[in-house]
Amino acid sequence: MARKRPGRAKRPARRPIPEALRDPRCYGAGVSKVELIETHVSWVFLTGTYAYKVKKPVKLPFVDFSTLKLRKRFCDEELRVNRRLAPELYLGVVPIGGTPSAPRVGRKPAFEYAVKMRQFATTDRLDRRLAAKRLPRAALAELGAALARFHLGLPPVRGIAAGGADAGVTALRNIDELAGYLGPGRQRELELVRAWTERQCASLAPLFARRAAAGAHRECHGDLHLQNLLWRDGKVVAFDALEFDRKLRDVDVVSEVAFLAMDLRAHGRTDLAYELLNAYLEVSGDYGGVDVLPFYLVYRALVRAKVAAIKQAQSATDGHDAERYMATALELCAPKKPVLVITRGFSGSGKTSVTDELVGRLPAIRARSDLERKRLHGLTASARTGSALGAGLYAAAASRRTYAALAEIADLLLRNGQSAIIDATFLRRRERLEFLQVAAANAARFVILDCAASPAELRRRVLKRARQGRDASEADLAVLEHQFASEEPLDRAERRHAVTVDTEGGFSYADLAARLRAT
Repeated sequence: MARKRPGRAKRPARRPIPEALRDPRCYGAGVSKVELIETHVSWVFLTGTYAYKVKKPVKLPFVDFSTLKLRKRFCDEELRVNRRLAPELYLGVVPIGGTPSAPRVGRKPAFEYAVKMRQFATTDRLDRRLAAKRLPRAALAELGAALARFHLGLPPVRGIAAGGADAGVTALRNIDELAGYLGPGRQRELELVRAWTERQCASLAPLFARRAAAGAHRECHGDLHLQNLLWRDGKVVAFDALEFDRKLRDVDVVSEVAFLAMDLRAHGRTDLAYELLNAYLEVSGDYGGVDVLPFYLVYRALVRAKVAAIKQAQSATDGHDAERYMATALELCAPKKPVLVITRGFSGSGKTSVTDELVGRLPAIRARSDLERKRLHGLTASARTGSALGAGLYAAAASRRTYAALAEIADLLLRNGQSAIIDATFLRRRERLEFLQVAAANAARFVILDCAASPAELRRRVLKRARQGRDASEADLAVLEHQFASEEPLDRAERRHAVTVDTEGGFSYADLAARLRAT
């Protein structure tokens, strides 16, 4: 009788990667539970302290993660681009060894790789904190300044010829694709946005090319909206930068800041959008970018509308987000009636403190004489020059250049439908008249915000500010006394445009903003 040959041992069933990596044993001691979050192109495993992001082996029209070599390359790229803004979150790229059925994170040889991050609560994402009304106003101003410094520190991307024209092509394609998602009832609105976009592309083509040639394109974050921002340790941190397509990061810096400004606006916080934009422009000095800002705001709204519409179609969710972004695009395309507000007041009268509050409340973009005066001389806001009265930064020629630069900024803002605040002393009638003419040339309303305080209080404030040395202004008591002696009061015609604020007394900023809008 023939002997029965022993059968081969049955191999255990091979578990799919996502299921296998949900086993706490994959991560070593201290992990008792693993949660999985899945996107179109990634699996993210949450272990309590750390998150591990594994790229799916997919090949799609916009991304190719089909080989281990490509996945490793893009893990390294994700680490690089995100460590620029969130080094505290992105810890490294780790191998995954063992076997696909029993993987072990950190073991070699690797059959897969993961980006290791610090885990955070989703309630700390900015979209969630905004909904919960737990986002301080100052946080957006600080983020705007930080974003400007980040962009200024990046090398220009050369060899981009079309610039924003490529975004124009994409915007028109997005409109075509949205038509299929939003249905025939929205065709008129889509045609309005299309016509506006086509006009913008035609008129801005030379400017797009000039900005690209001048180095306005940098390797940015690429996907800067509220869901990719985190409240951490008292500040806003940007994460999840686009790693898989360099072209989506190599954009005009104004396109990047417009993305977040648009998203804040779409979520009903236009005030915070202006806090962000104002701080960004005051630090970067890129007021020329305001010419392309309206285009990029609408372009980014269309991008988010399309993404939301696709998600709605795939998951049968409600279309609130697509409607939100489409409504934002329409609002941004509508004609604007801007107002030009110039301040008037002695050094120490509270002009900057008052206009700080008005930026988000009007809303408006502000330009400050103290900052632009130093920028014209290649100086930072904090630089101390020790310029004497009538000399250096405060020579008559320097002052004329400063007011001319401010007039150019005001004109640029108004012609793009942006209300403007120009923060300067405006103690001479000739300077005030020049800005009245700028407002008239742009069919904008004109307001003189007259900030007042007693001479004793003005002297106290100027002395205190000089001792602290933190403000961009270098005005001292000698400057103040000269202002007292040489100022030209408002005449009868000017008083018709004036709104006076006693900065020693109490007043409502909401009421003040309403008066400025109505004047």
